[in-house]
Amino acid sequence: MLLEIHPEDPQPRQIKMVLECLRDGGVIIYPTDTIYGLGCDISQHKAVERVCRIKQVDPQKANLSFICYDLSDLSKYTKSISTPLYRILKSHLPGPYTFILPASKEVPKILQSKKSTVGLRVPDNNIARTIIQQLGNPILSASLPGDMVEEYTDPELIYRNFSKLADIVIDGGMGGMIPSTVLDCTGDEPVIIRKGLGEWEQED
Repeated sequence: MLLEIHPEDPQPRQIKMVLECLRDGGVIIYPTDTIYGLGCDISQHKAVERVCRIKQVDPQKANLSFICYDLSDLSKYTKSISTPLYRILKSHLPGPYTFILPASKEVPKILQSKKSTVGLRVPDNNIARTIIQQLGNPILSASLPGDMVEEYTDPELIYRNFSKLADIVIDGGMGGMIPSTVLDCTGDEPVIIRKGLGEWEQED
């Protein structure tokens, strides 16, 4: 199903349909502030496994990340955040960044990597954040399978290509082609793992 949702002012009725789908263990394709992503409710194990099958990855090795509503939501899923790190997160979120942080006990086992880390995002996207806020749980953030091509920016083309994989494809307008910038924040200084849309200058 292709579901059009207003990017600035998401309609409650449409959001309700997405929430019902997610609570039912469904998989959605949704817009972020970077590329369209494949997602599900992180508390629905079968749905997480389904996303991993689509991506052909092992959940334990996949380094999957997920999307939180805001900084206080994000802080539930990581161990204590130092003041300098908190400042970095506060100045970059919401935005096109994925921060790899030590996982707290709140992170479902299926999403913890061998190193007990987790990738966390707070995208600057109203549709994604409205869904998470009302769901009460983060949603998984995985890229669409295959190579990044221009067809991944147009929701109608995404629907044509991937409608068999997801229960709902959200049309929130044209998406981007550049993924988020990934930063490993498990050491003393953040280390860039992937340069993406988010600008990053090594701070002194």
